Amino acid sequence: MPFSIVLKAPSAVAFNIFGFDIRYYGIMLFLGMVFGLFVTYNIAKKYYKNVNLDILLDFFPWLIVISLISARLYYVLLSLDFYSKYPSEIFALWHGGISIHGAILGGFIAGFVYFKIIKKTSLMPYADAVSYGLALGQAIGRWGNFFNQEAFGIPSDLPLKLYIEPVFRPNQFINYEYFHPAFLYESLWDIFVFIILCFLLKKYPAKPNGVAFFTYLALYSFGRIFIEKIRVDSVLDVNNWPIALLISVLCLLASLIALIFITYKNKKGLKT
Repeated sequence: MPFSIVLKAPSAVAFNIFGFDIRYYGIMLFLGMVFGLFVTYNIAKKYYKNVNLDILLDFFPWLIVISLISARLYYVLLSLDFYSKYPSEIFALWHGGISIHGAILGGFIAGFVYFKIIKKTSLMPYADAVSYGLALGQAIGRWGNFFNQEAFGIPSDLPLKLYIEPVFRPNQFINYEYFHPAFLYESLWDIFVFIILCFLLKKYPAKPNGVAFFTYLALYSFGRIFIEKIRVDSVLDVNNWPIALLISVLCLLASLIALIFITYKNKKGLKT
């Protein structure tokens, strides 16, 4: 019998407190946010001298609340067929259903309003610092998908595979037991992105503002393009193309353009 590793999620409920179920999904999101904010603060403290740490700390509650709201709103808007029939599920965040693209968009808008308009300071040094925590936080948070048995790929018989209970399988794959652990692929990719960012930080500590953020966005989008192709739970397709894949392509292109522009400005000795 060939060697294989089969991932199988336990109950989605970790424990119960006073009649309320505490789910692994929420725990993983919480851990992702805690470690992400911890890394962001310490990276900023050590390497980003143009970041005001008091202002950064004051921004964290904004970042958490608005990113969660926008991540959920983005997902709901792309799944209106379901949520129009079951409106009570809109607020059932513990059942899963948040979008990292929505979180990034909401977080970036919140950052623009907070830093540029309210604090009258530059946005990009703070976005750079946040990118490290974002990559690591995503790597941890993706494990919430494992416990909810979501964000998996097409059927697979590779040595590493994910068992999905029948109730969570798409109708066209109801007779299949094992699937690609797409959540794990993305978690590992996020760790790789985090390592690359740290390598660049060590090798080029004086890089221009915006390089870390757009490098993060480009690398994450590049990996997501390939991972999205094997996922079976895309919330919306446009001409048989998953919307998450299309958004990832746009983010990749926009990030590459931004990096070229930043490099050009830096060579010209202009302010970044």
